[in-house]
Amino acid sequence: MTLILTRSDVLALISFPEVIAAVRSAHEDLARGDAVLPAPPSMSLPGSGSAFLVMAAASKSADLATVKLLADVPANRERGLPAQRSAILAVSADDGRCEALLDGGAITRFRTAAASAVATAALARPGSRVLGLVGAGALALAHVEALRAVMPFGRIVVWSRTEATARAFAAKTGAEVLASAEEVVKTADVLCTLTPSKDPIVEGKWFRPGLHVNAVGAPPRADHREIDTEGIRKARVIVDSRLTALHESGDVLIPLGEGAIGPSHFEDELGEVLIGARPGRTDSRQVTLYNSLGVGLQDLAAARLLIDAARLRGLGTEIDLAG
Repeated sequence: MTLILTRSDVLALISFPEVIAAVRSAHEDLARGDAVLPAPPSMSLPGSGSAFLVMAAASKSADLATVKLLADVPANRERGLPAQRSAILAVSADDGRCEALLDGGAITRFRTAAASAVATAALARPGSRVLGLVGAGALALAHVEALRAVMPFGRIVVWSRTEATARAFAAKTGAEVLASAEEVVKTADVLCTLTPSKDPIVEGKWFRPGLHVNAVGAPPRADHREIDTEGIRKARVIVDSRLTALHESGDVLIPLGEGAIGPSHFEDELGEVLIGARPGRTDSRQVTLYNSLGVGLQDLAAARLLIDAARLRGLGTEIDLAG
């Protein structure tokens, strides 16, 4: 039987502590060679601004292989629809049976914030107390909840291009709305950039010593980035996957194309830091930056949790695809 989990099913089952732990373990498995994560192919139709990304992964410990088809449709914003939509197909790594089909929207939001929490716990300065957010949408709300689970932030500051969005976010989280992205960057100990920007919205000249950055929001397109070249050059960059970063990250590919840095600037993966194969933060003044593209292995980790929880609690819909 194949389990179908709708968005409402996912939201009834998912929680940050479990997803954070699962994402951490998944990256550790990747670093140890117990998981497979190929670079995702991207497709676009002639004359269309949409992109379709195929995000695959397989894991021995999870006994699962997954494929998420992500549709990135910028024109949806004008239609009042989500710019990104996705679905995840999961099969048994043991015998290939189709285990589940899951709505990907909520899963993507949770696992993305969970990955930032994992990176922050591993890389941020001990004693970091000010969380700054550039962007104030649903992903920002998820980041506040996830990062509070790993660090006791006493202050949250936020900026958004849309003041009403920032004010609504502040009402829900207790954040302070600042007048510019620059003010947020200069105030924060830990910074999360959470905008679908094509052009840099954060400048490296604003970085204070000891800052940790989670660069999250730019879509998986080689010409989109939130951090300027100076910011990437100044930071110790950790990626979720070298293959993925060199395939689709504008934050990586644009500075490389400019000759500002070389490929070695992006050779450290998060999982390698987690298992001690690569160093984490080396001193209190170092600027660290987690280049978060979001990878299929994170989706797989969340899917394994949800499939097991749904069957334990009797949620979702079981169908016989072979019937």
